[in-house]
Amino acid sequence: MNLARLDLNLVVALRALLEERNVTRAGQRVGLSQPAMSAALARLRRHFDDDLLARVGGHYELTALGQVLLDRTATAYDVLERLFASQADFDPAAENREFRLLASDYAVAVFGTELARVVHEEAPGIRLRFSQTPPTVVDDTATLLSATDGLLMPHGVISDFPATDLYGDRWVLLVADDHPSVDDRLTRHDLARLPWVTYQRTYDAPAVRQLGMLGVEPRVEVSVDSFQLLPLLVAGTRRIALVQARLAELLAPLAAVRVLEPPYEAVPLREALWWHPVHTHDAAHIWLRETAARVGRRLGEGTAGV
Repeated sequence: MNLARLDLNLVVALRALLEERNVTRAGQRVGLSQPAMSAALARLRRHFDDDLLARVGGHYELTALGQVLLDRTATAYDVLERLFASQADFDPAAENREFRLLASDYAVAVFGTELARVVHEEAPGIRLRFSQTPPTVVDDTATLLSATDGLLMPHGVISDFPATDLYGDRWVLLVADDHPSVDDRLTRHDLARLPWVTYQRTYDAPAVRQLGMLGVEPRVEVSVDSFQLLPLLVAGTRRIALVQARLAELLAPLAAVRVLEPPYEAVPLREALWWHPVHTHDAAHIWLRETAARVGRRLGEGTAGV
């Protein structure tokens, strides 16, 4: 494939055609006349050797290849849009733009709130949008990173993408204040016999996977897509939960729970900001990464026993 011989405007036309499934509406969406969009569709059909849109009754439906191209075209469009929006200079005090970051509720509570405060003070025109990290992050990392400005994720889950370290944390266990069979410490036997509340993402932390290596198979009674709900689901029950120490420090006062050390040497976590290589030399993203690293260093100075 010789990219130099391709008309990248066809990416815009292809996305509109696949999403609208109508030549007239697709043309209106991108500012082309109906004949011009029909000509673009003809060029695309020749290139892919496929109809892409097939008439069924009084409307068009995507062919099998058209369905495959639907998501790929949206991703390619986002990458191109971000590529050509790259800036040589960036003045945070004067700019007006939004950064979208993928993050768990843990990362937002512990790190994102402080990052948002610093951005509010130093760059009043900058907006941050935190979106929940999807379960597909491990299998589709490149696609997710290409469509966003960064991902807050500990080391040990993804690799092969640029990242800047932010701060360290460690794992602790939560039990109810009035737990009937746990005093001031837990044993490995307790971990096997007591019911668990777990964070149910497919990219569970290495510390959770570590339990299996120790021969402990947690008996999961409740699972939830939020780290911040773990203390509430532990309070008043016999359950236990593994949670990050920094988050436990924030949330323990809000629920009737106790924080205990694991009865094994739990592997620590190192939170990082990951990004797609297309952003590496962009001035706006360099500022975002440097600001995030500075906030992370401040957190490191007041480690929660890390």
